[in-house]
Amino acid sequence: MKNTSSTTKIQYITMSIAEPIISATTVWSLAATVALLAAAYGLSIAVLPRTISKKERGIYIWHIFDALTHLTLEASFCYYSLFSSAPFPAENTVTLFGNSAVSYGVKYSSAPLAKLWQEYARADLRWGNSDVTTLCIELITVVLAGPLALWVAEMIRKGEGRRWFWMAILATAEIYGGWMTFAPEWFSGNQNLVTDNFMYKWVYLAFFNGLWVVIPVWLLIEAYFEMVPAVEMMDEFKKREAKRKAL
Repeated sequence: MKNTSSTTKIQYITMSIAEPIISATTVWSLAATVALLAAAYGLSIAVLPRTISKKERGIYIWHIFDALTHLTLEASFCYYSLFSSAPFPAENTVTLFGNSAVSYGVKYSSAPLAKLWQEYARADLRWGNSDVTTLCIELITVVLAGPLALWVAEMIRKGEGRRWFWMAILATAEIYGGWMTFAPEWFSGNQNLVTDNFMYKWVYLAFFNGLWVVIPVWLLIEAYFEMVPAVEMMDEFKKREAKRKAL
């Protein structure tokens, strides 16, 4: 695995040197992300009351953007990782479906959304080769985190107090998913991360993945200060009621 990964990494670095840092695929990929954010903002204008605070609107936009990202872009990654293949031995040691005679991955598809992930795979090789661990993390993100983000957004729209609890659950899951995605790479010496290219390192890896760390951490802090005072107030009320009944 290490030798194969190192060879592939060298190939990607060579390709990144030969090609411009910002290619047509780069522009298209970034435009797709901006389009999802614009859609989330537009929906917030359409469905949220004008009296809602800027913070609540921002949180709503984030959860819609989060859901759209999971249910469109990441869902496409899972699909092409599972159903795109080539009839030659797999590069990974742990192979998809236990079939070492076939290589799976988005890099074997010519679909437009597959091209987006092929571009991202220049920064993290695992996204091109159907890395089993990465694929499993993405699958549960699509199936659970995407719908949960939509539900949280709907609770925000309705002003339901329980939104903070589910917001904290989702934020914790996002942070854990990010850790399990990148921690194995850090501990194994970054065998699959291409950090020699500014765009790949700071935009693809640091910025886009960092969003799913910084914002969830902020949401956890917000949830703490929303939920804890309410719980403490209820505890005080119960104590006073207990004392009153004891008299």
